[in-house]
Amino acid sequence: MTKNEIINYWASSANKDLKAMESLFKSGHYMWALFLGHLILEKLLKSVYVKNIDTNIPYTHNLTKIADKARLLLTDKQKDLLDEVTTFNIKARYPDYKGRFYKKVTKRFAENYIVKIKELRQWLIKEIRK
Repeated sequence: MTKNEIINYWASSANKDLKAMESLFKSGHYMWALFLGHLILEKLLKSVYVKNIDTNIPYTHNLTKIADKARLLLTDKQKDLLDEVTTFNIKARYPDYKGRFYKKVTKRFAENYIVKIKELRQWLIKEIRK
């Protein structure tokens, strides 16, 4: 695959996940919607990484680490959001965290983060297109 094909692969996959996230949210599966929100940002960050650095993508789910390695200039607010959304990956996956997270993730909680994830998604898409 060429560099552009890899970038497009990750971005296209993130767009598919966006539809799934919205569907899960609408059906009341808030925890899984946020899990997919994490995946959306991870895939877009990997697109940026490929664009800015190299096709050998870092093997991590830590969004802040990927952003740092991609040499993205983030605001403190963006960094905080990436740190928080990174926890959704772990809390939705592992049984010892899943129960507590499930109780915490109300419709309002999920909606708040989904709005922020979508805003950051738009910003990342602009970074990919630069």
